[in-house]
Amino acid sequence: MADILTLVFKTFIQHSGKTKDLKIIAPSKCSTLVVGDCSINRSLLLLAAVTAAAELGLKVSFFTQVQIQSLPGSLQESMSNLSPETLKKIKFAYPRSLEDLLQDVASLHESASGSAAPPSLIIVDGLEGYLRGPGVSGGLQQAEQSSAAHISALLYDTAAFLTQTLEERAASLAPCRVIASFQSEWEGHAGGDPSAPDPVLSVLDRYFQVRCTLDRDWNSAPAVAGPQNTWHVYLSGAGITEASLAKDEEDSSLAREWRLVIRPNRSMEFTMV
Repeated sequence: MADILTLVFKTFIQHSGKTKDLKIIAPSKCSTLVVGDCSINRSLLLLAAVTAAAELGLKVSFFTQVQIQSLPGSLQESMSNLSPETLKKIKFAYPRSLEDLLQDVASLHESASGSAAPPSLIIVDGLEGYLRGPGVSGGLQQAEQSSAAHISALLYDTAAFLTQTLEERAASLAPCRVIASFQSEWEGHAGGDPSAPDPVLSVLDRYFQVRCTLDRDWNSAPAVAGPQNTWHVYLSGAGITEASLAKDEEDSSLAREWRLVIRPNRSMEFTMV
């Protein structure tokens, strides 16, 4: 999945001399977890869905609790250039609870039995809403951790199953990738260390080989054109390390850290750091 995120960054990159040196991470079976503010996470997932469909011709299954009311400014500018066939490759579903999400993801196994190719990209927006909402019994940290492991394992198994199906029917569309987003609200145990890791996020990290972390830059200087938000974007995890080992030292240092600027018109621009 990191290959698609890197393609998103390249597609919406600020023009600079570094563009020609950018190398896209090779397609892999790694899954990616986007960790940051939920609104920014959703915009990035939408960019990933449209980029995967338009640039790579992939079918996308997009799961979210929130009805998509508007698109990021970057997409609004380019939507006129997208064909109806491209948009048809993205299927949105709106499961309301964890139980609904589990059923919808499991149903992808059944869709693979038909004549049409199954999705090559599964996106889940806002895991935190499913883990803390209805369908999570007990409402305790242990219940959330158990639910996180349950949905993560199902996503992993589903992607593996669909990858095998794609390799048999349409090898060019394989593998099936997974990307999900999560906004942590963990501030440590009551009276404990606020820097302690989020136990739910620790569970998710066991299943998602790549993490894309978005940190707000509160010290960025205001732009002349008006207020804008600046974020630091980091790619890390075992999946990135394994991809680096397959490249020479010079290549492996590229495309791991980015700077994201959200303009007043909500357009998103990325710059390699």
